[in-house]
Amino acid sequence: MGPISGATARGAERTTKGPRASRERRVGVVVITWNRRREALATLARLRALPERPQVVLVDNGSRDGTAPAVAAAYPEVELVALGENLGAVGRNVGVRRLATPYVAFCDDDTWWDPGCLSRAADVLDRFPALAVLTARILVEPGGREDPIVAELRGSPVAGPAWLPGPALGSFLAGASVLRRDAFLGCGGFDARLWLGGEEELLAADLATAGWELCYLEDLTVHHQAAVRDGHARRRVGLRNTLWFTWLRRPLRPALRRTSHLMRTVPRDRVSALAFWDALRGLPWVLAERRSLPPHVELRFSALEGPQSRSAARRYVS
Repeated sequence: MGPISGATARGAERTTKGPRASRERRVGVVVITWNRRREALATLARLRALPERPQVVLVDNGSRDGTAPAVAAAYPEVELVALGENLGAVGRNVGVRRLATPYVAFCDDDTWWDPGCLSRAADVLDRFPALAVLTARILVEPGGREDPIVAELRGSPVAGPAWLPGPALGSFLAGASVLRRDAFLGCGGFDARLWLGGEEELLAADLATAGWELCYLEDLTVHHQAAVRDGHARRRVGLRNTLWFTWLRRPLRPALRRTSHLMRTVPRDRVSALAFWDALRGLPWVLAERRSLPPHVELRFSALEGPQSRSAARRYVS
């Protein structure tokens, strides 16, 4: 589905009436996992306990720890997609295509949604047909404290239309967001070459270019119980993807400015050097597919440069 054109079609609210079915049929959930059987089973238990009773698709990215057979045995009602390799964020693309619901909530194997949030998200997306992404408040577990990124989402400097139900965003966090399925697929989903780590930025830019809006909604809550991960590998991929996005979509001067800032501020170590080397190796395809953002979308990303440079949640350290 392409973008809806015209101010009336994009901005006006749409009201839905009638009794809601006992099962929420507007939102499906896509979970991706890799070699985290215990966490995946715990997340599925929480999702199956939601009052919305959403359809759930779990995409196993080639786990070798018995995740797929354990899920099949414990939750036969969950649609299981067992991939032969780790496709990273592209596993979400696979899951989205398995759903027929108009909206999709993403869930990592260490995140879960509060009861009622999926229906609230569907209500908002029903009312605002120009809205493609809703990002939730994130609580870090154990303890339930707000993730540092929440203050940045809540205070987003991105300018958006007055009808938005929350602050406009330049990008989003996949594991804490509900998306309009047609918008997601219409913009190609997540790019396979970015794999996993900051992959949302490119899709967010393409959604905005196509005329869709993204926003933060305080009424939605996701819990995140972060597991131990390879911090060096995540930083390497995240920094590489930031550089690739910058040269894929930002105009020349902002791209140079962003690259220069990263060169000055990232740790001067082997991980950063490898990330820059990875980015350079991808330069031929990046330049071949380079497409600068239109001015109104570039304004979103230029507005984020200052906050991002001061952000404690976005530093490339590990």
